[in-house]
Amino acid sequence: MPTADVARMFWFEGFQDYLNLEVGNSAHTVDSYTRDIRRLAQFAVSLGVTGPEAIEPPLLREFVFHLKDVGLSPSSIRRQISAVRTYYRYLIGEGHVPTDPSAQLEVPKGWHKLPDVLSVEEIERLIAAHHPDNTLGWRDRAFLEVAYATGTRVSELIGLGLADIWLEDGLVRVIGKGDKQRLVPLGRRALAAAALYINEQRPTLDKGMGEGRFLLNARGKPLTRGGAWEIVKQCARRAGITKKVTPHTLRHSFATHLLEGGADLRAVQEMLGHADLSTTQIYTHVDREYLRSAHKSYHPRA
Repeated sequence: MPTADVARMFWFEGFQDYLNLEVGNSAHTVDSYTRDIRRLAQFAVSLGVTGPEAIEPPLLREFVFHLKDVGLSPSSIRRQISAVRTYYRYLIGEGHVPTDPSAQLEVPKGWHKLPDVLSVEEIERLIAAHHPDNTLGWRDRAFLEVAYATGTRVSELIGLGLADIWLEDGLVRVIGKGDKQRLVPLGRRALAAAALYINEQRPTLDKGMGEGRFLLNARGKPLTRGGAWEIVKQCARRAGITKKVTPHTLRHSFATHLLEGGADLRAVQEMLGHADLSTTQIYTHVDREYLRSAHKSYHPRA
């Protein structure tokens, strides 16, 4: 959709006038909020929504998860939510929309903290909890194995194409933030699971609507973020894991287990696709907690 049409349907010009003239925001705030709402509009249009009146609370929650997934900091996400709330105050005041879908949107205050990291034993239980006899069982196994083997973000994982799975080389080509590419090793078990799924199960799922993606759903379409979360949730339940487990948990577990095993921090940075080493260093804190826990549990004078 042309940019001009998006700007018109989402009332960008009127919103900027509102920020400038009625609210009296600084030029910096006006620019930031306008950019934030443009990002929301682009996300909504990508899902087939062509105006703010059609945006509902579930889409806004999905949008916030999208922001986290693409790597925005908690402070940036909080500002984005503030921009959305201000935007809907303007829209309601002007009579463009009848209700505010952002009213119940939660601010991610605790997102600077890492979620629970699974132990190696819990990872084994999680991956083993797929249903091999289910029509999607080997898809689920391939998803879990590749997610844990590569530490990819959920958006990167569901965006993988068949051409990105290099079975002969044992590598995955990941398209990360800013369209930057990186290669991540698959590992023996993930490679076997991916090969089995690609050769045996995926052909039965593909009905010509898969867009060349690696992971498909039961209807033969690309697996969605919601579908990815559901796979992890169901397998965690069957495995008897009581911690909150999400696709992000697999990414955090991947990084933590590598560091616990002695991997170089810069190698982990490269595999995670972090532009800044300081972002990766957060996992060293988790590693230190693991060491303290091990010391307390096993040292005779701890």
